[in-house]
Amino acid sequence: MIFEPPLIPGRLIRRYKRFLVDVDLDDGRRITAHCPNTGAMRGIQIVGGRVWLQPSTNPKRKLPWTWKLVRVGHAWVHVDAVQGSRLAVEAITAGLIPELSGALQTEVPLGGSRIDLRVGESYVEVKSTTLVEGRTARFPDAVTERGRRHVEALTASVQGGGRAAILFGIQRPDVDGFSPADAVDPEFSEALRRASGAGVAVFALAARVSPRRVALVRRIPVWL
Repeated sequence: MIFEPPLIPGRLIRRYKRFLVDVDLDDGRRITAHCPNTGAMRGIQIVGGRVWLQPSTNPKRKLPWTWKLVRVGHAWVHVDAVQGSRLAVEAITAGLIPELSGALQTEVPLGGSRIDLRVGESYVEVKSTTLVEGRTARFPDAVTERGRRHVEALTASVQGGGRAAILFGIQRPDVDGFSPADAVDPEFSEALRRASGAGVAVFALAARVSPRRVALVRRIPVWL
């Protein structure tokens, strides 16, 4: 996914009310931008850290800026969780997960929930994460009852004879593998392990990120 219009650099001042960030742009302006990530964003809310924002082309939009990237050490991190499904579709279409193929649908109902994708005969839920411990990516970074319900719906589908998968999109490149965040949400972690044991496939893809584009490009091992 190419960032269009191009991103503008600045420095993070603060994040508040979950959806708002104040940023000092490099041109001297201080602006308030939308934060498209409802998570805790552990380890990446660095006051004074380098960030990149995207201006909106919609003149009626209340907040004309969206926070897209943050620099953490030597890595760019993509913070826009709203784009997780789009990035997953691009990766699946490119053949990065051969186990998932066929006609693709988005926002598919399943057992009282809405699942992100259906690929062929498989229901696929996409979870984006920016949380890293050492070089292990983890999910979630905050308790997610909704995420657990999605996992349980996929488990029930497989137990009923269907096919299902969970794809973790790691929105940064500096990782070697993925594990659930037991210390953050043990109930989600146990639900994920039960799902895997029942036959739900679990995949993880790491991203390549720059101020010009972001894409899920590298399959990494899943350690449950």
